[in-house]
This record gives sequence, structure tokens and C-alpha cells, in this order.
Amino acid sequence: MIKVGVLGARGRMGAEVCRAVEGAADMELAAAVDQGDERDALTAAEVVVDFTHPGVVMENLRWCVEHGLHSVVGTSGFDPARLDEVRGWQAGRPDGNVLIAPNFGIGAVLMMHFAEKAAPFFESVEVVELHHPKKVDAPSGTAYRTAELIAAARAAAGVPASPDATTSELDGARGTDVEGVRVHAVRLSGAIAHQEVLLGGHGELFTIRHDSMNRESFMPGVLLAVRKVGGLDERLTVGIESLLGL
Repeated sequence: MIKVGVLGARGRMGAEVCRAVEGAADMELAAAVDQGDERDALTAAEVVVDFTHPGVVMENLRWCVEHGLHSVVGTSGFDPARLDEVRGWQAGRPDGNVLIAPNFGIGAVLMMHFAEKAAPFFESVEVVELHHPKKVDAPSGTAYRTAELIAAARAAAGVPASPDATTSELDGARGTDVEGVRVHAVRLSGAIAHQEVLLGGHGELFTIRHDSMNRESFMPGVLLAVRKVGGLDERLTVGIESLLGL
């Protein structure tokens, strides 16, 4: 029985994680912690799942590492500098594996994988993500990670930057630039989590799209990460691709 603690337990994603853990035959919800609660309750857990906020996640994660707890993180905002900081906390400590996933949706992970494979074969590529208007960060962690994977795949294949003759634009009209890949963020009532990767070549367009219709769609990936994080060879893992054999 895996004892699980949840940070951000009263939030939309955190509450869904609590329900999923309680419904899993091999897990026990050992602690449910949110803003204003003491983190000490998490010491009853073996694995802590964090769905909080980019402004507090680093403090939470450092605490978990210092207490030798494995962490599964769905909170966004992790750039290379933050990942290096986490590795620094882990250095010299025997326990406290960390898995940070831009997205726990199985379909979303496959979308990123397929986009990485397809990107070198098309002249142009851009990413469009759509989320609910209460999301605080833009672009999403999934879109940012997708753009990183696309950029790396194109660079490795020697593919030049997507052509773009824009010389005059309103601020933000062409989205943001993530390692040479344009990423556009839409915030729309009624949306949950959606993303399109648009690829264009000579006389053809190729679109890879993923839609999450509810937050329950992320739970199989979260539970898989909870089960696997303690046995990972790497102390810090980004994404659940390796857990899926990708």
C-alpha cells in the first residue's frame, strides 16, 4: 500500500487526485494539505503529489526533498534553472526522487511524442494551447515542453527556423518564442486543457490535437507516476514518457 500525500488538496486538480488515490486499491491517502495547513502532515506519506501554484511549488518541493519524500509534480513553471535548483537539493541525499510532468494525460504525452517525431519533416511548425481563464501561467507547461521537444528535434536534424516574413506586428500577435518555436496561448471560458501542434509543408498541413474534457483524464498518468517514482533510476525525471516506454 503506497501512502500518498497531496499538496493543493482543495484545488480543482488536487481534489481530483485525492479522489483517485482513495479509489486506487494499492494506495492510501495519508495527508491532504492546502494553503494554511502545516506541511508536517505529509511526513505520514511516502509519495507527495503537488498541484499547487508556480509561486509556491519550489518551496514545497524543497521541503519534500529535505524530508526524503518522493514527489510527483503537476504544477507548471519549471524552466531549466528551476530543474537545476532541484538537482542541487537532491545532491548528497539518498532519498527523494522527483518526477515533474508538464502533462499527465496519456493522450497529451503521445501528442508531444508524435509532434517531436514529425517536426523535422515540415518546414513550419507552431503550437496553440487553449485553457480555462483561471489558469495563471501562459503558455502552459505542456505547450512549453512541446516547443522544447520540437526545437531539439529540428536542431538535431539540421532543419532551419520556420519561415516568417513578419516585420510589423502588434505586441504578442505572433505569440511567444520558445527556442525558435512560436507558441500561442488562448484563455477561454468552457475550455479545460487543449493543444494543437500545426505543421506545414509543401502543399500540406498536418495537425496533431489533444483535448482533455475533464480533470479525471489526467488521473491514470498521475497514479502511474505515484507507483513508479520511488523506483526510478534518475533522481529527477521530467515527463512520464519513460514510464510509458516511449
